[in-house]
Amino acid sequence: MNSFRKDVLVVHKDSILKELQALVPDNIIKVDEPLKRYTYTETGGNADYYLTPTSNEHVQAILRFAYKNDIPVTYLGNGSNIIIREGGIRGIVISLLSLDHIEVSDNVIITGSGAAIIDVSRKARDNSLTGLEFACGIPGSIGGAVFMNAGAYGGEVKDCIDYALCVNEQGDLIKLTTNELELDYRNSIVQKQNLVVLEASFSLTPGDKTEIQSKMDDLTERRESKQPLEYPSCGSVFQRPPGHFAGKLIQDSDLQGHRIGGVEVSTKHAGFMVNVDNGTATDYENLIHYVQQTVKANFDIELNPEVRIIGEHPID
Repeated sequence: MNSFRKDVLVVHKDSILKELQALVPDNIIKVDEPLKRYTYTETGGNADYYLTPTSNEHVQAILRFAYKNDIPVTYLGNGSNIIIREGGIRGIVISLLSLDHIEVSDNVIITGSGAAIIDVSRKARDNSLTGLEFACGIPGSIGGAVFMNAGAYGGEVKDCIDYALCVNEQGDLIKLTTNELELDYRNSIVQKQNLVVLEASFSLTPGDKTEIQSKMDDLTERRESKQPLEYPSCGSVFQRPPGHFAGKLIQDSDLQGHRIGGVEVSTKHAGFMVNVDNGTATDYENLIHYVQQTVKANFDIELNPEVRIIGEHPID
């Protein structure tokens, strides 16, 4: 979509809206919608068009229209591991949260990309299926979890996913098996090819419901005791450097409590940055850069963000 120009949206904003209204129900379209309403950091500017499709067909129709008209498209899950800049996002933002169905058949759970992975792990427990306990505290959607091969406490998505139904920029459906998804540490073919997950299937193992609940309780207690859940945050900020832990490097750099604007490195867990006083996306970004520079200077180790940072920089 190299031919897209920002002025296209300004000049043709009303006509683009009318064409979208002809494609999908009017009640799923919002114009100039504040995105800070949908992120865990409580930051972010406006989306030109914010759409909440309720079916795969809606998503396909929107993508085909956008591709034909060179309009950029951005996708949001539940906004738990993302920072959106104050300048907002041009073009179309698609929220997938309405694609939240969860269905169980024997040892298989099929779920829409908008379902919370926490809810899917609980559904597995309720049906005495083991394999998703690790996800009981991950505050993300299924789509985001597949996108980054989310994991915690020794488990990750690639351990139990069977396939993912995706859609490409042209609106074509693509079904990818576990191997085809190329799931790696915080990475996948979904990222590499700019695909979007619409649905995922997980193959689990029959287990004892009491034991499953006990494991989930243990993981929840460990998470609540170590993570700063009392403040808005974007979750774990950095990927784990080979042979090291990002949080330990940050802690050993005496950066806990360091604040820029309203955002500070958590004193509870150095791997998190929390919005303690009306912080902005710019505050987050500046603090991330400062931490990277400090750790690099102290240990000669590069910290790569795990959190996604998207959107336009604010106009001064």
